[in-house]
Amino acid sequence: MARAPTKHGRDEAVDFQGVLSDLQDWELSFKGKDKKVKAQASHKEPLVSSSKKTETDGKDRKPAGHSSTKDYLSSSMPYEYSRNYDSITRLSTSSISEDSFADAASEKESGNEYFKQKKFKEAIDCYSRSIALSPTAVAYANRAMAYLKVKRFQDAEDDCSEALNMDDRYIKAYSRRATARKELGKLKECLEDAEFALRLEPQNQEIKKQYSEAKSLYEKLILHKTSTALGNTIEKMQKVEKTDAKVNSHKVQPVTRTNTIQKTEVPVSQDYIKPVTSSIQKTEVPVAQDYTKRKQVASKQELWESVQELASRVASKVMVETAKDISPPTSAYQFEVSWRRLSGDHALQARLLKTISPEALPQIFKNALTVPVLVDIVKCIASFFSEEMDLAVSFLENLTKVPRFSILVMCLTSTDKADLVKIWNEVFSSKATPLEYAEKLDSMRSKYCIKK
Repeated sequence: MARAPTKHGRDEAVDFQGVLSDLQDWELSFKGKDKKVKAQASHKEPLVSSSKKTETDGKDRKPAGHSSTKDYLSSSMPYEYSRNYDSITRLSTSSISEDSFADAASEKESGNEYFKQKKFKEAIDCYSRSIALSPTAVAYANRAMAYLKVKRFQDAEDDCSEALNMDDRYIKAYSRRATARKELGKLKECLEDAEFALRLEPQNQEIKKQYSEAKSLYEKLILHKTSTALGNTIEKMQKVEKTDAKVNSHKVQPVTRTNTIQKTEVPVSQDYIKPVTSSIQKTEVPVAQDYTKRKQVASKQELWESVQELASRVASKVMVETAKDISPPTSAYQFEVSWRRLSGDHALQARLLKTISPEALPQIFKNALTVPVLVDIVKCIASFFSEEMDLAVSFLENLTKVPRFSILVMCLTSTDKADLVKIWNEVFSSKATPLEYAEKLDSMRSKYCIKK
């Protein structure tokens, strides 16, 4: 495959290599001359020819600060040589580094040209060479796009993850990874990527469309799983109900008042029996039918209760599975995704928070911490403060070290400030708080803009 034309920087590198070779040859010749100078000095032979002398009042002028011309040559020439050699070496190294960067950029541009021509395999090769020379988030994301075109979805997902490791606010990497994950059947992760991309750029129509599609697909998946589970449960209950009906039909016989009276001998005249019997026959009460109806009503009620119980079990199972998936986040994006997923359950949110080392908070959030997340974290810390005071105080201290923290607390709403004041007074600075922790928390009031 044809490579892009090499740039002028490569020619400069070759020229510098030639200069270095000339310097090495000059160094060897200089060493030979230096040996001759030393030999002449040992025999006390004149070192400097008459052409090198200057006449001033009939005397030779010697360079200032040197006892002889020999000393001047032996001290200055190696210094000049080493100085020039080092400067040229640094210049050549810098040129080679710039040349590598130029090559990486040219390879990326070549990849873009191939991509425009729909030569995706050639584009992938160019992007790969660019990454090998100088890896960048853009090169990884561009190669991921090429992978999507040739349906290498797992490679595309991996490249997007690499791009996000280098730049966790790169919208295109989130969008392309969402596409790859949709094709891989990872609908939940696809929705999370699309949602975060939309939060970064709310007015982007293309990302809005991608988010809507991802949300629709994920909701259909959940609905399908739920309906399947409910259908299986209802089918099982109907089978049980039919079995119960058969058993009850054998045990219960239709009983009427006329049958009972016919079996009972009443010592009265036949004239009296006939009208009474006829009236009773008209008011027969189908006891078995009433029993069946009551049974059906009870079965429906039981079915509804079973459905509710099933829904509760499904929710519990989801929470359990979610708890199993809790792992330490390494970026603000990962934290927010996990945090929102556990919304409403402070115990699980506390568990997520405890997977993080407090000292790692500034590195995780960088400039991406938001006011709502900050307030939620403080509320969560308050939920386990009484049990693990040392850990809670450490979290509060390290939150203040997150970049832009002072700006965030200035943006707190009046409601948020009221919540923090209440938490500080009732939880962090309560009478039950040991003195050593109470002093630290009081000193942090000003950082959180909380007045006493």
